[in-house]
Amino acid sequence: MFEKIWARHRVLEREDGQTLLYVDRHLVHDGSAPAFEMLRKRGIAPRAPDRIFATPDHYVPTDTRDVDAIANTEHRGMVEALERNAAESGFRLFGLKDGGQGIVHVVGPETGLSQPGMLIVCGDSHTSTHGALGALAFGIGSTEVAHVLGTQTLWQRKPRTMRITVNGTLGFGVTAKDVILAIIAEIGAAGATGHVIEYAGSAITGLSMEGRLTLCNMSIEAGGRAGMVAPDETTFAYLKGREYAPADWDLAVARWRELPSDPGAVFDREVVLDGNAIAPMVTWGNSPEDALPITASLPDPEREADAERAATIRANFAYMGLAPGMPLTDIKVDRVFIGSCTNGRIEDLRAAAEVARGRRVAPGVTAWVVPGSAPVKRQAEAEGLDRVFTEAGFAWREAGCSMCLGTNGEIAAPGERVASTSNRNFRGRQGPGARTHLLGPAMAAAAAVTGHLADVRQIMAGG
Repeated sequence: MFEKIWARHRVLEREDGQTLLYVDRHLVHDGSAPAFEMLRKRGIAPRAPDRIFATPDHYVPTDTRDVDAIANTEHRGMVEALERNAAESGFRLFGLKDGGQGIVHVVGPETGLSQPGMLIVCGDSHTSTHGALGALAFGIGSTEVAHVLGTQTLWQRKPRTMRITVNGTLGFGVTAKDVILAIIAEIGAAGATGHVIEYAGSAITGLSMEGRLTLCNMSIEAGGRAGMVAPDETTFAYLKGREYAPADWDLAVARWRELPSDPGAVFDREVVLDGNAIAPMVTWGNSPEDALPITASLPDPEREADAERAATIRANFAYMGLAPGMPLTDIKVDRVFIGSCTNGRIEDLRAAAEVARGRRVAPGVTAWVVPGSAPVKRQAEAEGLDRVFTEAGFAWREAGCSMCLGTNGEIAAPGERVASTSNRNFRGRQGPGARTHLLGPAMAAAAAVTGHLADVRQIMAGG
């Protein structure tokens, strides 16, 4: 599938092995101002404004939709710069008060901008998300953003291919977030470096489109250049009727059906996992590869054969305030964050609300729900999920990246322990000294109502 999309977008090749690719969609957010400034200094205007779509997400606070009310002048300036660039260049902006605003990786799929066979780029590493629809999608740096703005093309060195097959059927309470954490724990945070991952197998094809978006979103956390799932009936049903879905629908679907890898396709690397064996997962260290089933206990560095790995475990324990052998379910939490481009979709909020319904956030825990987009927020409110959350003691916020990376100022205090549905648990990711545990939305809600990391299966089975 990757080879087909690559070949269809190849413009020319250089002697050094790099290929110039045509870009179908360029997604832009409020952190893209430096790239526009580079272009402006060279006196160049965006070449194809009709292929650029933008939304403010990284720097917007989630307690207001009023740009003038953003207290931080730097953050307000980033949002205003995006508005100014959109007005000058004439590309579509899902502004702060636009009914379609949200995290760029939520907006793309839900509007139908992200489609099978497309080459999609954005100045954000989690652009891999859009591969869930059968697109080749990856993040690029500021200089590359400027290049795409000015030429609608991008130089790239062709990556290798990797197929990760997850067979079987996922058990009760096991979600796409658990699958991708199990994959990264298996292959390591650098396990897919230099590769484009194609996910396959019955446990993958059995995922909803929203689950596939979560899966591909975290491909970058395994070092992958991109993640992809072959388009199928689930993909077509998800896209049909969306705002930017093709007008010539039948022709588009016929074209998309030709994209999946041919029988006998050869990949540079193959990995196979048993989906039946995956349990709800949670991270304990400072890399997504530091993930274990919630039923497990923390590793003992004294039993680690690799001295370097043992030292890393000790350092992680020191930062995270943990001890060897401690059951994961004994780890208390101070904050819970449900949201992000990984798990801020309506399916995620439904799963979390099912756990929160009729329960209360544990004393001393601050719990936030941040929808991934304004449409997700409206849909959740139409279903009464906001009331479920607020009656349980969660804060109900506006759409944005929020505590996933905290560039908008929404961060945890030093030493606070956060159960987070986001994608990275690096030191300081959610604030200096903050301690992050990655997990799925229902697991996060379970942590909120119990006050500690908990096996959501036991809570749901208990009624």
